[in-house]
Amino acid sequence: MASEFIGVGHNMTLSDASNLFKIKYEKLSENVYNSANVLLGRVKKSYNFTGKQLYIAIPQSFSGGVGSGVLPAANTAKYSEAQIFAKKMYAVVEVDRETIKASLSSEGAFVQATKEVVKKGVESFMRNLSRSLFNDGSGSLGEIDGAQTAATIIPIVDMKEANFEDRDLVDVVVQTKTAEGHSSSVGQKGIEILSVDPEAGEVELSAAITTAEAVNADTNLPFGTIGDTRTVLVMQNSADNDPHGLKSLDKTSGKLFGIDVGRRWKAQQKDAQGAAISTDMLNEMMLKVKKACGKSPNLIVTSFKQYEKILNLLEDQKRYTVATRAGLKSKSGADISFSGVEFMSVDGPVGIFPERFVEDDRIYLLNDSNIHIYHRPDFGWHDDDGTVFLRVAGQDKYEARYGGYLECYINPCFHGVISGLSK
Repeated sequence: MASEFIGVGHNMTLSDASNLFKIKYEKLSENVYNSANVLLGRVKKSYNFTGKQLYIAIPQSFSGGVGSGVLPAANTAKYSEAQIFAKKMYAVVEVDRETIKASLSSEGAFVQATKEVVKKGVESFMRNLSRSLFNDGSGSLGEIDGAQTAATIIPIVDMKEANFEDRDLVDVVVQTKTAEGHSSSVGQKGIEILSVDPEAGEVELSAAITTAEAVNADTNLPFGTIGDTRTVLVMQNSADNDPHGLKSLDKTSGKLFGIDVGRRWKAQQKDAQGAAISTDMLNEMMLKVKKACGKSPNLIVTSFKQYEKILNLLEDQKRYTVATRAGLKSKSGADISFSGVEFMSVDGPVGIFPERFVEDDRIYLLNDSNIHIYHRPDFGWHDDDGTVFLRVAGQDKYEARYGGYLECYINPCFHGVISGLSK
């Protein structure tokens, strides 16, 4: 009987390399997903979102059939439907074909050769997901300060450093204020960020902003009146394509997930108007959220600036550990935890954690069980063609794609936000 043993002279196929790619990096990808930031590690996640859209029934009143003395007339409760649509989010990495082929005879060599590019691809995806989670769905990285007609060094209004990274490709988008939020007009696309200067609040771009777009970048008037315009930099192809983020908790009108924002569909909001954070203010907002929904927030996420101020307020509090979510582990079996300080609410201790994607002047008070990231099936490395590697047209290299289709559902009634704090 002939032996089925294949000797060392056998050439491993690209499919073999692809399988190795999946085996070696799937657990790493899941681990990064859970530990990328505190909120990502703790919110609910599911991977079975199918169909064109998802509807979630939202009760917005009690039933009206109550009364005394005489049998009351019945009246049904008011319900609305939150509508969830999947958004597309990707990361793409390139792998040189010669590198793959030169490493095929040794598993160790292959893993070593591709480890860095794959790791960076997944980390970059998580960085972009974190950015969108603390944004408003518009994809905006920041507003251009003033009319920049010929410069490549662009000042950004109240620059959030975490939003800007060297080598990112960005689009120039003019936003116009509407009753529902804003409309977007995309101009120049795919401009590379060459450098970031957080001290000066500037980014250097590979091309100058054109006059037609920059003339709209007028920050003398607030972006609050219908018809106002402003010019923003947006992550490439992301204008109004991001999943919903926590800045949707700022909404006081319009619609959120297809439901009119109002008394029973709105976050608890406080404009500090330049005041410093205090325990009184935290207590006020904790109680406002509990009064509105019956649950105290179980997580406080803040900027590093406000976290420093809170540490000074609560300097006598002990550090403690908070798990991802009670009793849950990641797919890889790792239970991720985070250290932070605690704030004592009426319902017990609440962890306070800093997050670089939160603006310097704000604090979020959240119920993490009321934030859910819905993924479509097979989220992760794309291998529908039987391989993770896809040939790049006209080039001696392959690309691998990570990501998929998701939406972040945030029920606003269970959360609070403090903005306008002194920096």
